[in-house]
Amino acid sequence: MNAIATAIEKLGTGQAGIARLLGVTPQAVNQWVSGSRPVPPRHVLVVEAATGVSRHLLRPDVFGPPAANDPEQHDEAA
Repeated sequence: MNAIATAIEKLGTGQAGIARLLGVTPQAVNQWVSGSRPVPPRHVLVVEAATGVSRHLLRPDVFGPPAANDPEQHDEAA
């Protein structure tokens, strides 16, 4: 399961719920979950605040990889 799918599961409202939270279409969220598009950086901090899934897991290319000494950040996307 990828990080955005984990975030959606933690939020408990499904793809439509996270789409409403972010003001995007459910189709956009589906593209993130399927891996055809990454979560836009402008949405990552909102997702992190709402779900606890680290920005480092959602977009390591933008925010860097999780800290090696922070096991919580490594477990989120497992």
